[in-house]
Amino acid sequence: MKLLLIEDNRQVADFVAKGMREAGHVIDHADNGRDGLFLAASEPYDAIVLDRMLPKGIDGLTILDVLRRDGNHTPVLILSALGDVDERIRGIKAGGDDYLTKPFVFGELLARVEALVRRAQRPVAATTLTVGDLVLDLPSRQARRAGRAIALQAREFQILEYLMRHSGQVVTRTMLLENVWDYHFDPQTNVVDVHISKLRRKVDGEGEPPLIHTIRSAGYKICSHA
Repeated sequence: MKLLLIEDNRQVADFVAKGMREAGHVIDHADNGRDGLFLAASEPYDAIVLDRMLPKGIDGLTILDVLRRDGNHTPVLILSALGDVDERIRGIKAGGDDYLTKPFVFGELLARVEALVRRAQRPVAATTLTVGDLVLDLPSRQARRAGRAIALQAREFQILEYLMRHSGQVVTRTMLLENVWDYHFDPQTNVVDVHISKLRRKVDGEGEPPLIHTIRSAGYKICSHA
């Protein structure tokens, strides 16, 4: 990991820096708010360990505010002698990801920083699904094909989302019944076929290459080619 430590107390800074380097991590140190903000804004770090009270007129919460407003989402662990509940809440609300009070045990500091970095490295869930020129925006629940808006009913949206999450794969009627309707229907029901037919008319407009394909005796598949 590459870390930034913003801490004005030389004894604390040396203690943390020594421990991090012994753990195999790279660490930069700034002993005031002005230099700390400059490094945090100009260098890529896996995490920042940030003291609350700093010299040079820029405290830890100010640094947090500036970073978050600028779109910098580097995980930040706040170090502070201010340990009451209200101060911890204030630090987290200001944009801190964790809060550790002084005095502290280095092993706990290391474990918390490593946990922050692991969480930050988890893949972000996709908010859009794309097949060919068809785009499904999950948060807004909107569908567009080649820029054309597609008005979908709730069930149609669910079917399309399931098909697109399994793009290129054959999706059986049973799979749709169990995952979209969340109910075990009579296998002879034609409810899936009816909804697919309506959905296909909306997605595959006139003159557009078909995306939703019927796989005989198997089910359906969505892909940009047959």
